[in-house]
Amino acid sequence: MSSLSRELVFLILQFLDEEKFKETVHKLEQESGFFFNMKYFEDQVQGGEWEEVERYLSGFTKVDDNRYSMKIFFEIRKQKYLEALDKQDRAKAVDILVKDLKVFSSFNEELYKEITQLLTLDNFRENEQLSKYGDTKSARNIMLLELKKLIEANPLFRDKLAFPSLKASRLRTLINQSLNWQHQLCKNPRPNPDIKTLFIDHTCGPPNGARAPPPTNNPLVGGLPKQGTFPPLGTHSPFQPTPPSASALAGWMANPNPPAPHAPVANGPAALTAPPNSATLLKRPRTPPSTTPTVDYQSADSEHLMKRARPGGPPVDEVKTVNYAGGPSHPQNNVSPDDLPKNVARSLNQGSCVMSMDFHPIQQSVLLVGTNVGDIGIWEVGSREKLAQRTFKVWDITAASMPMQAALVKDPAVSVNRTVWNPDGTLLGVAFSKHIVHIYTYSGGSDLRQHLEIDAHVGGVNDLAFSHPNKQLCVITCGDDKTIKVWDAATGRKQYTFEGHEAPVYSVCPHHKESIQFIFSTAIDGKIKAWLYDLLGSRVDYDAPGHWCTTMAYSADGTRLFSCGTSKDGESYLVEWNESEGAIKRTYSGFRKRSSGVVQFDTTRNRFLAAGDEFLIKFWDMDNTNLLTTIDADGGLPASPRLRFNKEGSLLAVTASDNGIKILANRDGMQMLRALEARAYDSNNRAPQEPAVSKPPIGNALGVPSTPGGGGGDRPNSSSMAGSVMDGPTLNMGGSRVRPRDRVGNDHSGMEGGRTPETKPRIPDEIPDRSKSWKLTEINEQNQCRSTRLPDTLPPNKVARLIYTNAGVALLALASNAVHKLWKWQRNERNPSGKATASVAPSLWQPASGILMTNDISDTNPEEAVPCIALSKNDSYVMSASGGKVSLFNMMTFKVMTTFMPPPPAATFLAFHPQDNNIIAIGMEDSTIQIYNVRVDEVKSKLKGHQKRITGLAFSNSLNVLVSSGADAQVRF
Repeated sequence: MSSLSRELVFLILQFLDEEKFKETVHKLEQESGFFFNMKYFEDQVQGGEWEEVERYLSGFTKVDDNRYSMKIFFEIRKQKYLEALDKQDRAKAVDILVKDLKVFSSFNEELYKEITQLLTLDNFRENEQLSKYGDTKSARNIMLLELKKLIEANPLFRDKLAFPSLKASRLRTLINQSLNWQHQLCKNPRPNPDIKTLFIDHTCGPPNGARAPPPTNNPLVGGLPKQGTFPPLGTHSPFQPTPPSASALAGWMANPNPPAPHAPVANGPAALTAPPNSATLLKRPRTPPSTTPTVDYQSADSEHLMKRARPGGPPVDEVKTVNYAGGPSHPQNNVSPDDLPKNVARSLNQGSCVMSMDFHPIQQSVLLVGTNVGDIGIWEVGSREKLAQRTFKVWDITAASMPMQAALVKDPAVSVNRTVWNPDGTLLGVAFSKHIVHIYTYSGGSDLRQHLEIDAHVGGVNDLAFSHPNKQLCVITCGDDKTIKVWDAATGRKQYTFEGHEAPVYSVCPHHKESIQFIFSTAIDGKIKAWLYDLLGSRVDYDAPGHWCTTMAYSADGTRLFSCGTSKDGESYLVEWNESEGAIKRTYSGFRKRSSGVVQFDTTRNRFLAAGDEFLIKFWDMDNTNLLTTIDADGGLPASPRLRFNKEGSLLAVTASDNGIKILANRDGMQMLRALEARAYDSNNRAPQEPAVSKPPIGNALGVPSTPGGGGGDRPNSSSMAGSVMDGPTLNMGGSRVRPRDRVGNDHSGMEGGRTPETKPRIPDEIPDRSKSWKLTEINEQNQCRSTRLPDTLPPNKVARLIYTNAGVALLALASNAVHKLWKWQRNERNPSGKATASVAPSLWQPASGILMTNDISDTNPEEAVPCIALSKNDSYVMSASGGKVSLFNMMTFKVMTTFMPPPPAATFLAFHPQDNNIIAIGMEDSTIQIYNVRVDEVKSKLKGHQKRITGLAFSNSLNVLVSSGADAQVRF
């Protein structure tokens, strides 16, 4: 709702209050959510009207909005519960406990148990914490003091606790002024007008003419002054509307900080003049061309007034109108459809499903990619080299909010919703499906470093963009908590929070017109809003076609605005907006009737639009609504492929099936890629062989530090829990890097094209040499090895299995007694990288609960069993067996998530699927391999072929292949 509509609600609230419509007043307060009447709230609490208390609160906040809201609802429901106990109404107390207080158990289970135990007491005051509970009235008053503090501190109530200062009967005054303005334009104004209705515009009929009777039921007019009560009508100024500013956006940006919601009413005769604040033009903006500044432009509502005789001026017989609904004409550039990138030049395999892509703004062949398992990768598409890769982890778990920690514990699976470069390519931002935004610095090649970690939103962060308000680089985010937030890109400090959407915010599109910076935002209810960098609320409120997931983008020159979206029913829309009218200018045709996903789009060369739909890439000319052409990129595209142009429009990245990316190129793009490939080939031939280069670091959702070079080693056998750790080149090439992670089914993932286009520079002539060769380091000498003793405070037992975590910062051991032990290396002055090393001893780690991860050993002898163990890719889960059932543990809490597959036969080897933690391959003692889905507790398939027990399993990270080995000396695929 726009700011003017908001002010109208306040005027109506004042009118209803003055007319004593008390119930209606509070109903409108609650439904609009604009003003929280603390006095009314206090009265309802003191009267014990708990249903009305919660109903009224529901207009402003919900239980799970934030910690303040949760505390407010908890205090109210706790008081209601205690009053029921005090009245010995245990049936009602149980009902409140189950229906109202149960929701808080997931946040504080111990507190819920303690509240439940009050039912067992004859008098709940026997509980020490409630011993000072007095009578009901005093308890309500004490609670009210706490509630007021919580409400005042709750950001959702910001600017909603004070009613604006208005003169009495302000709405009546405005109506009187409007009637005066209407009376001035009458052809035969009467000295004493008789106003009988507000339902139609006022006119004074001819002296002897008849007039239709007005409606009889008009309660608003009853209290209005009638004959002789209007200000004297002296010399009336003619109606002379002032031409608005150059565009609709400029209209509401021209005065971004108005001194007051309404300008004061001037003394003297009323005249119909142009509005004092151009923000009032927002809902019906007009855009005269700059070449004809002397022409007056009027809205449709005022056109009929212009054709009437103006008091004090000559009659106007005709008003020249000019239709600018189509917006300014756009000169055609010299780009032809043949210049579109249509030929497949490269095929890349990211290893997991690609969710977002963005080309580097300077290095036109460098592509940033984010995936559904939280990975990001940077590719040099010319040489097909992956320059850098990072997996999701929380960099500082101690700084994470409790809701975020709880979300990660409940389900560690995290997807990338958006990846984007800043305008000069020195920073990149990653928005994740849970709370977090990561900002990295990038200096070229593989030099990718952590810069900022922001706990940005409660729930998913759906989009991210960079912008330069006030000449300062900022990060703009939006999320499931219905807000848009602006952060300082240097410090991570929050600068603005924009509230006003009533549904999760799906995308943001920052832009600027001359010196005015603003942000468009879209929500999944189809609402489009625009914001200035202030705290005055949204400036526009439009409906996007489809009323669901929509993204917006400007053409590269910033003159044309487009949006693309898909409805819940699968109807897709690609449109161009007329900024001067806030209306749709063009709707492009060519989409299938039922799209199977949210359609993504992008713009290029100020001329073309592209969208992924129906297993195709579809192109349009911006000035023609008909489909220009389609390509299938040699097949293998998903139903709604994501796509992204580079800044020059010479390359187009498109997501493909089987976790792939296809790079399409035009003639210029082909030449660029060939040149880059030739340089990489030459540099490889000239460069000397280098020692082993560590693979990109693998992190985890527990916030364990990770640095390049971390890895795992072979699994040594030992007779005690002391083990050897090799320090040196071998750590760079340690144990296998299995890549599992839960799939994330996100219905509104990040958008590929809703960002501020930047000027598209040419590719630099010199491309830095990033080529590196891999060479395994052989260990032949004793002095190449280092050892350390692992501290152990638990009873010693033989090590059955020992593995590094995938991040290379910890060791996990499975002992012969079926107990797991975990050692972690801490980041400190002696070990600033935090990686595994023999120079610093690790510490034995346990959760605060002190529990141990212990496998099921029912009816088995663990000493005789074949132990097996596997870690998920992000080190959040460990799957293990010691002859009994297979156990799945949470590595953060050590708690058993589930057990399955009871023997016989027993499990002898385990492996997580690289892209889905729920899919597990289990090698069995009877030589079979079972593919098991943990989520549905079901064996999906059973593989046979070996003659003896399974001794090894490995999934391919890039191919749909499982390799197995058995005690029969066979290896099978």
